[in-house]
Amino acid sequence: MRIIVILASAALLLLGAGSGEWKAEAQTPADSARIAPDSVLSAASINANAPYRYRLRTVVLDAGHGGKDRGCAGASAREADVALSLILALGRQIEENMPDVKVIYTRKTNVFIELDERAAIANRNHADLFISIHCNAGPSQSHGTEVWTMGLHKSTANLGVAQRENSVILQEKDYKTRYDGFDPSSPQSHILFSLFQSAYITNSLRFAQRVDRQLRTSVSRPSRGVKQAGFLVLWKSTMPSVLIESGFLTNPAEERYLNDKANQSYMAAGIYRAFREYKRELEGG
Repeated sequence: MRIIVILASAALLLLGAGSGEWKAEAQTPADSARIAPDSVLSAASINANAPYRYRLRTVVLDAGHGGKDRGCAGASAREADVALSLILALGRQIEENMPDVKVIYTRKTNVFIELDERAAIANRNHADLFISIHCNAGPSQSHGTEVWTMGLHKSTANLGVAQRENSVILQEKDYKTRYDGFDPSSPQSHILFSLFQSAYITNSLRFAQRVDRQLRTSVSRPSRGVKQAGFLVLWKSTMPSVLIESGFLTNPAEERYLNDKANQSYMAAGIYRAFREYKRELEGG
């Protein structure tokens, strides 16, 4: 596959160069999927030697799935609908409180958008941050939020989540051509292309950690941590990007929580606070 050849070469270049950003990922033996604490990514490291005053001007908000792709489901709630409600609630809070930030949506209605087009929307608009929101699926006892960035799969479970979310490309026309022969069922495809976004991994992790902390503390949601895997929707975005799994629709209690408008507003508020922290830190405010 052409993507394997291209990204294998990129991987060798990155590893040969000893990329500081890539090696900054901290993994503990106890939980290889969780990422280093916030203290590793200090504010000083962001602004040191900055040639100009950075401004976060544009954010792209992506509601996962939609249209013919309904995503995962609970007894009554559908991932496409819950994700859209969360994204619209988050967008409203950013627009109301940060008039200097341009908010762009990949979809605002129940329509199907290809995965590469979602990233292309962010790229065309020169976005400074890409946020994609989804819902999770698993055994009925599974619960909690997860915040994902691009990266190597640290466990079989991580790979499984990426494969489930990426399988939507099978509903797209000519997906083998659109994604350079990428096979959503192949672990090798996922692992190799996940190296592609290493240039943005530090800030992606920085924002992901703030989202995770806000959901745990201000929203009191159980957390499964910040993790890394190869998501197509993040792969082609040329800016820091995160994918938020808001909870498990296959857990009846979480489905009820996620399908409630008030709770959707609470979760959106937590993500908004993380966005505000991240923006202030990057801008040195």
